[in-house]
Amino acid sequence: MDAVIQGLTGAEDENARRGSDTLLNKAEYRNLCTTEPSIPLFSNAWWLDAVAGPDGWDVALAKANGRIVGAMPFCVARRYGMEVIQHPPLTPVLGPWIRVDLGSPSSRLSNQQKIMQSLIEQLPRFDHFTQTCSKDFSNWLPFYWNGFSQSTEYTYVISGLDDLDSVWHRVDPSRRKHCRTALARHNLRVRDDLPLDAFLALHKMTIGNRGVAQAFTDDCLRRLDAACVEHKRRKLHVVVDEAGRHYAATYTVWDDNCAYALLKGSDPDTHHTQAPSVCQWEAIKFSATVAPKYDFLGNMNPSIEPYVRSFGTEQAPVFTLTQTPSRLLRLRRGLISALASGHQDRSFNRKPAR
Repeated sequence: MDAVIQGLTGAEDENARRGSDTLLNKAEYRNLCTTEPSIPLFSNAWWLDAVAGPDGWDVALAKANGRIVGAMPFCVARRYGMEVIQHPPLTPVLGPWIRVDLGSPSSRLSNQQKIMQSLIEQLPRFDHFTQTCSKDFSNWLPFYWNGFSQSTEYTYVISGLDDLDSVWHRVDPSRRKHCRTALARHNLRVRDDLPLDAFLALHKMTIGNRGVAQAFTDDCLRRLDAACVEHKRRKLHVVVDEAGRHYAATYTVWDDNCAYALLKGSDPDTHHTQAPSVCQWEAIKFSATVAPKYDFLGNMNPSIEPYVRSFGTEQAPVFTLTQTPSRLLRLRRGLISALASGHQDRSFNRKPAR
């Protein structure tokens, strides 16, 4: 094998080296994920295997004294001949993981910046990069220094799940009333023993009602669900009536630090029963048994945000990091933005219909 590698030159040698590094990094990262509880759920090797395939992702590692102190998993997709680093399906956040440093604030910040610089330098060549980081990630300065841009979005979090009474009292009074009365008034109950297909049917109703396409394949969700069940990291709640009709459902996943509202679904014809509120509260109550916090993973949609906020959530910023070295892609994005602006300007200047 050594003789073969030594015989390679140029791009072949570089490809062989990168392939060897990938295998070694992923093996080390897999071991890290089995022993380090602070690795976020969506960055775990088993999660990435399920949504991207074992060969569909890579990871950059930073080490100090032979110990992994930072990691940054990523997925590279080829789009129209261009290399794009992006999220795999069903993976709302990625970004860097950095081991907690117990030093002084100054040394912690310095170490974080060195670790992130090392991770950035290990990224392969790309035409476009985008990653949305965990809400716990707050220092993106090394990315700025390396030419990345950042946009801020918001998620909504319930903390202090160890005191459910306090959480309940923070819920909006009208939402509490909905949760108290909906079950009895409409003879509903919440089940947690139904199969994935029950959830998937309700999810399809939701996106169909909104007129949007499903962002993942059914097979991808089935693979992820099987992995989550194997690792005991998911719970389905489905609201049903006496006749067995399914009204609403939540798909909750969690790690040791937080539970997440990964997906939801509901029958739009049954919203008057407040079944989604009931289902959501059941998911929150369950999450209190497995994690200290519950993250709604958004939503900034103005028609949905008030609903999420009504559960007594706190707003938390999340950073999306981007960079587009490709001049062609930058030009395309600029044209799209200019066309959108022009359409908006014409809409503002249009005379009202008579």
